[in-house]
Amino acid sequence: MSTQQTAILGGGCFWCLDAVFRELSGVHEVVSGYAGGERENPTYEQVCSGATGHAEVVRVRFDPDVISYAELLQVFFNIHDPTQLNRQGNDVGTQYRSTIMPLDDEQERQAREAVRREEDSGVWQHPVVTTIEPDVTFWPAETEHQDFFSANMFQPYCQFVIAPKLKHAREAFPERMQS
Repeated sequence: MSTQQTAILGGGCFWCLDAVFRELSGVHEVVSGYAGGERENPTYEQVCSGATGHAEVVRVRFDPDVISYAELLQVFFNIHDPTQLNRQGNDVGTQYRSTIMPLDDEQERQAREAVRREEDSGVWQHPVVTTIEPDVTFWPAETEHQDFFSANMFQPYCQFVIAPKLKHAREAFPERMQS
């Protein structure tokens, strides 16, 4: 029996990442939150102002015997555009940056390797701008932001932004989805 590991990733609005990572086999917990900024215990409104330096992120607890950190990074790069600087679609600001926040040296090594692989893949027409930000403090977001998609799936943002990303992930990684 392996020990669970933790990953912290940001790729636009945390609601999108939350919805996808919750469906992956081997993922035991997803918490939306904030990391990479200056203020302690920031609020959603403060982070959305862009003044705190935080990114909207998800903290993912996973079983590496079922899904590896490298496989999480594959899904991560598949469900957002890592070439959009400080934005994802209409979500604009540093809080929506593409970022990997490694929690140890091995995660940092794998993150740098994954970014390099994406840059060399030929998939992207523009340079990959994903940042690697080690040694960050994670702050959980407010309760209403946790598992947002499940609670609000008929809202327009959920239908037009999150649902297509979830559908894409299910089609791209059917073997990694919970049954």
